[in-house]
Amino acid sequence: MRSCREAYGMALVELKKKCPQLVVLDADLAEATYTKFFRDAYPDDFFDCGIAEQNMMAVAAGLSTTGLIPFVSTFAVFATLRASEQFRNSVCYPELNVKVAATHAGIECGADGATHQALEDLAVMRTIAKSTVLVPADAVATRALVFEAAAIDGPVYLRMGREKLPEIYKEGEIFKKGGSKCLRKGSDLALLACGSRVKTALDASALLEESGIHASVYDLYSVKPLDTRAIAEAMRTGLIVTIEDHQRNGGMGSAVCEAVCESGACRVIRVGIDNSFGRSGAFSELEKIYGIDALSVVKTCRSALDA
Repeated sequence: MRSCREAYGMALVELKKKCPQLVVLDADLAEATYTKFFRDAYPDDFFDCGIAEQNMMAVAAGLSTTGLIPFVSTFAVFATLRASEQFRNSVCYPELNVKVAATHAGIECGADGATHQALEDLAVMRTIAKSTVLVPADAVATRALVFEAAAIDGPVYLRMGREKLPEIYKEGEIFKKGGSKCLRKGSDLALLACGSRVKTALDASALLEESGIHASVYDLYSVKPLDTRAIAEAMRTGLIVTIEDHQRNGGMGSAVCEAVCESGACRVIRVGIDNSFGRSGAFSELEKIYGIDALSVVKTCRSALDA
């Protein structure tokens, strides 16, 4: 198992060989974001901006105007809340080619506590015009989406957690902006997830199968733009349950609801953090406390089907 952040650091080194205009900026967190791999391999193209995330975003915007492709890295809570104005006005408004790759998103960062657990970042970044939002579910998806982000001409937000995750995909799997992956087919309901919760959806689907409930599982790795064809397909089951390590309001689940409302009638239940901040603790315990683990998803699905 590898964490998405570790795969991210490794992918940057690999990408530089094919993309010489790549530069990386970090906010004194290279050890945690794993941009240290890039720093050590390409020290002249690595810029540690210190604990000054707003300035770092503006520096990245400036560098992009010279033809460089900056990848900006820090914890998600700082990239999207502290530096959101600079991302909006200095990067997205002029449609500059800046990639924000944020780690430690969601309650997944566990012991770091509520102040560092970004539970609002998807809501912020997907509502800013001209942005693309991508959320890998494992190390393989992370590598592919780093390369995809570099190929996209314009602002990209890449969201990653902290923990090591089991690999869902095989090397060589293709991930594209606006795409999704159907990992399991079922007729009773559809589980739509992103990031670390994709494995949760697969586990919940397996548990539901034991009691005769057949659930489809979709990885909505492209939160913006969404794969509306996949959502239309999921709607045919009559029940969609979204799962994310994020506030229920404004995140992937809300994006799915918007798409469903525009295309037809289907019941949607959102599983996520319910109007609450996080707390310190092991992620394995926190996911149970906040009801985003597989057993909680199974309980939600059964209750909805029985209603």
